[in-house]
Amino acid sequence: MIHARGLTRRFTVKRRPVDAVRGLDLDVEPGQLVAFLGPNGAGKSTSLRMLTTLLPPTSGTATVAGHDIITAPAAVRARIGYVGQRSSAGENFRARDELITQGRSYGLTRQDARRRADEVLDLLDLTPLAARKPGTLSGGQRRRLDIAMGLVNRPALLFLDEPSTGLDPLSRANIWEHVLRLREEHRTTLLFTTHYLDEADSMAERVVIVDHGRVIADGTAEQLKADLAGDRITITVSRPDAAPAAETAARLASPDAVTVDGQAVQIRVPRADTALPEYLRAFEETGIKAIAAEAARPTLDDVFLALTGRSLREGDES
Repeated sequence: MIHARGLTRRFTVKRRPVDAVRGLDLDVEPGQLVAFLGPNGAGKSTSLRMLTTLLPPTSGTATVAGHDIITAPAAVRARIGYVGQRSSAGENFRARDELITQGRSYGLTRQDARRRADEVLDLLDLTPLAARKPGTLSGGQRRRLDIAMGLVNRPALLFLDEPSTGLDPLSRANIWEHVLRLREEHRTTLLFTTHYLDEADSMAERVVIVDHGRVIADGTAEQLKADLAGDRITITVSRPDAAPAAETAARLASPDAVTVDGQAVQIRVPRADTALPEYLRAFEETGIKAIAAEAARPTLDDVFLALTGRSLREGDES
């Protein structure tokens, strides 16, 4: 569904060239649900704008939904949906009329555009709001209308750029309930960006992490957490100085996997459930009393921290 090689986008800022995206390689198979993650300035939105033909690449190639983004942009646009960070619908017309206009822009007859508008309103539980103007809708309702706008042409591939940003937890859950139902019923391919890491962790079957305009990790959330972050054990000892405990832990693990925070020793391990008893025994044998122990699974933020030394939470996009 997406095949990109060497996609690059260079901007000129204060007469100096700045590479927002540097040689992006990306493949997405039909039916996949892919999270596209990165910190502030990573190039996520710029990449999406190139893949959706809204921004020409400086160099590189890509086919999207079977068509070249440079030589056949109209064919790409006819087969994809794009929900950007800003609202898609205007302020002055009713929601249903906005959808009808969207359908007409894709070449549907007036009758077909009306029929399709009613279909997507029903799909996203917006039928009771059809006569409302977008400006009178709540944040979650308006975001569902944005998604409806992106679905009017029955796209095989839907791009969602931070679909739930700024919404309360209930509205976020509601948005994702509709998105997942859409994918289950229609096998739509979905590529989304988000800075809510729990969404990427729980929703996506594949996670692609970018930094400085390049892909630096690609796999399932579980694979990335196991391979790049590992589990974390935290053992709190009774003595004020935890350095002897850290030295004991370092004999069982690599030194760079052990950190000290006050009386707590943190150890990164492949499997916390099997490693924790081993470390507790080692502490006991060396006369170190443990007063608390905790095992934690890694997060996607831990993955990015391990890869770059920075947090995904340090900001959002380019």
